[in-house]
Amino acid sequence: MSSKPLGAPGGVSGFTLAEVLVVLIVIGVAGALVYARFDSDPRGELEREGRRLGAAIEHAALLAQWQNETLGVSTAGGRYRFWRRGPNSGDEWSALSGDDVLATRVLPAAFAAALLTYAAQPVAADAIVPLRASGRNEPFVIELAEAQWHLLLFSDPINRVTVSTPSLR
Repeated sequence: MSSKPLGAPGGVSGFTLAEVLVVLIVIGVAGALVYARFDSDPRGELEREGRRLGAAIEHAALLAQWQNETLGVSTAGGRYRFWRRGPNSGDEWSALSGDDVLATRVLPAAFAAALLTYAAQPVAADAIVPLRASGRNEPFVIELAEAQWHLLLFSDPINRVTVSTPSLR
């Protein structure tokens, strides 16, 4: 019985070790990406959104002082928005533009934001919290929530925002 060399026509053929390793690496990377996508952490994502909103509120408060104007923040279900008040205190609010940090933010699906209190009093769902040019503001509380978890953002009179750790609803 004669044997033919590998790779010769009609001979035994197979994969090289390098080809097998490349296939295994590709399968491993694809599996890791699928696992990362389907194993999302709603608690961590909620905490990131809370820190992002807290930083944006502090940024808006500093901007209000720097530009000597009243800005505001509102929540509406799955988003939050920043506002600018006209030069007279009775003027209407207009949506803030031209600042990427203060652009309207649509929260991830199944997340909701709600303004709970302003000056220790309950407020309407569509209220706009003013951030005054003087830098002295009333404390307020905003809740971010998803199906299982929620967290609270507490603003103090000198515009510091504290984000609670996520807790079960």
